[in-house]
Amino acid sequence: MRKILLVDDESRMIDLLSLYLKPRGYKCMKAYSGKEAIDFLEKETVDLILLDIMMPEMDGWTTCKQIREFSSVPIIMLTARDQKGDIVKGLNLGADDYITKPFDENELIARIESIFRRTTHSSSVEFKQLVWDEDVREVNYKENKISLTPKEFTLIGLLLNNRNRVYSREQLIEKIWGVDTNTEGRTIDSHIRNIRDKLRQVDFPIDEHLLSVWGIGYKWVD
Repeated sequence: MRKILLVDDESRMIDLLSLYLKPRGYKCMKAYSGKEAIDFLEKETVDLILLDIMMPEMDGWTTCKQIREFSSVPIIMLTARDQKGDIVKGLNLGADDYITKPFDENELIARIESIFRRTTHSSSVEFKQLVWDEDVREVNYKENKISLTPKEFTLIGLLLNNRNRVYSREQLIEKIWGVDTNTEGRTIDSHIRNIRDKLRQVDFPIDEHLLSVWGIGYKWVD
């Protein structure tokens, strides 16, 4: 079930959005301020954010900008402001789409589904001549096959498909080993170290792209 974070200081709007989304199979998480949304995202992952602009203390633009500092999660901005300059500003700050209030329920759902179609990862990813191919379970760089364990293959694929997004060790464990596991954070560190060593051996500039985020985890940057 895809999770959507609803961010709006008006509880009636959040209730309305939930009313639209839950029957479509989406799980709705709620935040009533920009700060609350950022605090939530630093601990949990979601598949998309619906973000209001006109909020007290921290508006949607500032919230979007701060989210983009650590996450590439898709963001749709919802607002009563329909001036072209506001739309451009939101998109320039990293929003993926922009819907003005009042909005049509069907249009909202269509925009959400469109984003999910665009962001669903491909079975094959190419990055600077590094090719990760899920169908044949291989990673190659300049025609050099890189021998990876199944967990290393899944880990590098997750990071490549979600570039610029920070994953904590706990999130990586949950996504790769599952929630019911005794795997510890140092296991992730060991796998990352092995991936780096193997890619260095074929002269891929791994240290420029697979980065440690101190105190949190790892990310793959462009």
